[in-house]
Amino acid sequence: MVREVITYPNKLLRTKSKDVEEFDSELHTLLDDMYDTMIAQNGVGLAAIQVAVPLNVLIILIPDEEDIQKKDSLIEAINPKITYKDGVQVFTEGCLSVPGFNEDVKRAQHIIVEYQDRFGNNQKMEAEDFLAVAWQHEMDHLEGHLFIEKLSLIKRKKFEKEYKKAQKSK
Repeated sequence: MVREVITYPNKLLRTKSKDVEEFDSELHTLLDDMYDTMIAQNGVGLAAIQVAVPLNVLIILIPDEEDIQKKDSLIEAINPKITYKDGVQVFTEGCLSVPGFNEDVKRAQHIIVEYQDRFGNNQKMEAEDFLAVAWQHEMDHLEGHLFIEKLSLIKRKKFEKEYKKAQKSK
């Protein structure tokens, strides 16, 4: 089922999510709904807080070389933690919760993440480049942060002005 994606400036997006303790059918429904929602919105990642559920749950599905998102490549991460990061990269990011706005953001080039799958099994993944960006972007959501917070003061003020103007013209 496709759920509504909450958008900036909704205060829920500033909520720090809580760890998942029960790996049950409710969690599985949430993950399935998040997948449907992300695909319907043409996204590559989604955190549970973006569908108004403050749990440490995220999904990522990077398109392949033909720009196709294959469900068997879907990453479902519960209670993720970055255990290592190095390097620096700048990537133009967008966000389903900040529609119509893209900007360059500086993040780690290479990370290692530990997390649990939908059944509570421990997993570990090494990621770099775009996948590392996606992980860091979605994990920021779990901490109650948006990518626009990483912008310089000048870019942030420009964003606020343009975003308010765009919202008024809707």
